[in-house]
Amino acid sequence: MAANPRAGQPAEPDDLIDVAQVVTAYYTVAPDPDNVDQQVAFGTSGHRGSSLDAAFNEAHILATTQAIAEYRKAQGTTGPLFIGRDTHALSEPAWASALEVLAANDVVAMIDGADRYTPTPAVSHAILKFNRGRDSDLADGIVVTPSHNPPRDGGFKYNPPNGGPADTDATGVIAKRANEILRGGLADVKRIPLARALTVAERHDYMSAYVEDLPNVVDIHAIRAEGVRIGADPLGGASVDYWAAIAETHQLDLTVVNPLVDATWRFMTLDTDGKIRMDCSSPNAMASLIHKIGDYQIATGNDADSDRHGVVTPDGGLMNPNHYLAVAIDYLYSNRPDWPGSTAVGKTAVSSSIIDRVVAGLGRKLVEVPVGFKWFVDGLIGGTIGFGGEESAGASFLRTDGSVWTTDKDGIILALLASEILAKTGSTPSQRYAELADKYGAPTYARIDAPANREQKARLAKLSADQVSATELAGESITAKLTTAPGNGAPLGGLKVTTENAWFAARPSGTEDVYKIYAESFQGPEHLAQVQEAAKEVVNAVIA
Repeated sequence: MAANPRAGQPAEPDDLIDVAQVVTAYYTVAPDPDNVDQQVAFGTSGHRGSSLDAAFNEAHILATTQAIAEYRKAQGTTGPLFIGRDTHALSEPAWASALEVLAANDVVAMIDGADRYTPTPAVSHAILKFNRGRDSDLADGIVVTPSHNPPRDGGFKYNPPNGGPADTDATGVIAKRANEILRGGLADVKRIPLARALTVAERHDYMSAYVEDLPNVVDIHAIRAEGVRIGADPLGGASVDYWAAIAETHQLDLTVVNPLVDATWRFMTLDTDGKIRMDCSSPNAMASLIHKIGDYQIATGNDADSDRHGVVTPDGGLMNPNHYLAVAIDYLYSNRPDWPGSTAVGKTAVSSSIIDRVVAGLGRKLVEVPVGFKWFVDGLIGGTIGFGGEESAGASFLRTDGSVWTTDKDGIILALLASEILAKTGSTPSQRYAELADKYGAPTYARIDAPANREQKARLAKLSADQVSATELAGESITAKLTTAPGNGAPLGGLKVTTENAWFAARPSGTEDVYKIYAESFQGPEHLAQVQEAAKEVVNAVIA
């Protein structure tokens, strides 16, 4: 994708949403339940859309919350429901709608005690802490967030009692029931006024519980002792209060680079496509923080719900997410002596193969799964996976004692880990990556899109490996053709092809008439381009 000419430049008035228009549309626009684009649909991180497109409106949230209330009752989940929201304009209206339905269904909602924002990892942390040692009356949760998506969007995701993202079995049931409720004109929705709902909700101090527990997952003492100078940018998101509390509680030399919250995100620089997007893995979206790195030894960013991380160093700028995952894995498995030797490493199928080489060098087991953090949940809970990471700058890892911390992505601890690495090793994460690249090779990685209609995308999603007749990819013999993940046998929802020094993975887009090609080569940019072209030929031959 060619970069927009204004990518990396400050947002201008014409780039900003009209917050009143977006919120009014939430309450006044009625979705068409027979239009597939206006139905409830859970992706890898919940239901997302914009009120302006009739894709995220009050009707969606009322129906989805009713469906969740019915689902949790059918599952025997009778404990409280921890609910948090981020700073998007649609998050508070959707949060309020959800509370009205939860209360009417006799579900005790645990809302933030300060009426502020709650990062995704703090909700997961709260669910796990409440459920620890319990066999009944288990809690679950909802996070109202579209993650890093633009300001016009809203999002709504469900976390079951395991604290992680709901799996497709759960979201399939919830979405089906929600759409039935929509088609029934919301007749099945139980609802009471918000004022009454707030009187039966219980207040929970998410921030203190999370912040005070951090020394059990990151070596805060080492960061403080070395006086690491940190700049933390919440990017106008839910971690804004958390970073200030982390600095104060743990006496760190930490500056909240931007303490502002504004639903238009007028302080952002534009992402690669010219949109405002809180993507902390994008050099264009992170341009402001990158320009300030001279003031800090480590600078970090989080997206709006703080489940993603971006790490900036004076010597390397914004680190590629895959590079940082490799560094984090190499460091953690060498510096967590209480983690058992059998503790494996989890990665998604479209993450960099340098992770495979690092894990092999550590003598650890690699568990490669499809895209989606939900695949790491059981391993993190059971301690069989010490670190689970996605290519899109999302990861979490175990406490220092080898027990579970969160089962959802945690951009805050990944950001703090960068300072621990500097404090304990004297090297920045980017310097550590350079050492890994010298040892294992330096990969070139990119993602591009290729056109595909709905029928072609459906064929790609249901491919079997024996449909692929190619034996060579960009001059190398093919070593594997995968349509299921080697780590757990789950469907990839597409195709992955590997050679000794390269690979590509193709997956259909859920929202556009394209398929996504993730590709990597250890033989440089020119070979990567050859891999990408060969990938199109391989895929088009089987979906045409």
